[in-house]
Amino acid sequence: MSDSVHPSAKSQDSARRRVAVLGASGYTGAELVRLLSTHPHFDIAALTADRKAGKLMGEVFPHLAHLGLPRLITIDEMDTESIDLVFCALPHATTQKVISALPRDLKIVDLSADFRLRDPEVYATWYGHPHQALELQAEAVYGLTEFYRPEIREARLVAGTGCNAATGLYPLLPLLAADVIDPDDITISLAAGVSGAGRSAKEHLLYTEVAEGVAPYAIAGHRHIAEFEQEFSRAAGRFVTCSFIPHLSPQNRGILATVFVQGEAKAVHETLTEAYAEEPFLSVLPLGAAPSTRDVRGSNRCHLGVVADRRRTQSGEGRAIIFSALDNLMKGASGQALQNANVMMGFEETAGLAGAPMFP
Repeated sequence: MSDSVHPSAKSQDSARRRVAVLGASGYTGAELVRLLSTHPHFDIAALTADRKAGKLMGEVFPHLAHLGLPRLITIDEMDTESIDLVFCALPHATTQKVISALPRDLKIVDLSADFRLRDPEVYATWYGHPHQALELQAEAVYGLTEFYRPEIREARLVAGTGCNAATGLYPLLPLLAADVIDPDDITISLAAGVSGAGRSAKEHLLYTEVAEGVAPYAIAGHRHIAEFEQEFSRAAGRFVTCSFIPHLSPQNRGILATVFVQGEAKAVHETLTEAYAEEPFLSVLPLGAAPSTRDVRGSNRCHLGVVADRRRTQSGEGRAIIFSALDNLMKGASGQALQNANVMMGFEETAGLAGAPMFP
């Protein structure tokens, strides 16, 4: 297998851009490499992975061995002068210092939580330490592409959303903005695949610990609540919070959120259908239908469904149950990151992302 730069990186086509993936030995890093390997406008110029530096990508991820990728290096070894855009797929709490040390002319898409929260005090509260790059935080744009396109187009640093957060934000932001649900009555119950916890070895993520069971985690204190509050409040024009409980599901990929709201199901469905009518990656199912994670697996798609709750409020108002399904490694992370990079670089937003879901 080749040890050199990806062959396509040697192209002299001025329309092509050279990119680096920092943290290529993790799940989201590997997913980015898979997507970039066939992208019409991006060439892979560097892949970093500090603990696995010196290895071939095919040694770390055999399914990528045929791509002739660059050998893994440390971040310090990377030649930034030859790179146009960097994807940071590094662990939380490490990216702030790394990005601070990068040249100011580099465009950056960060997949960690380090720049998602606009208020540094909120960040310190939820992540347990002060923010280490306040100047960069001030310029970071939240990476929920469908709601921040103009800002992303002009951004140097885009902060990707949390995968759980994206799954809950897509069904709720249009509804809060249109005032068709009660902002004080939102409950989100979510089931997430194991890959969302990353690739590091953890006892509670062993196959025998996860298989044949579903369990709640981060009860009443998941960090993505901070993202929900930030974005819900922006959409509603006042402070909004929610009840949120995630569950670990014994599957590799996928998130399914079940959202309970006070609002008429027909109005909820019509609002979502109108909001996402022109969106290439968002599909609203017919009223009464619910999505499944298997229908979006391996794709950058999000499927939404709305069902009328049989219960009504004491005053006779309707209630609705909304479902949201996406692949946490794609629309929840790497696919979203590439979507944002396309917008930042002026390419077609769907470039490299038009593949259909994998089934079965």
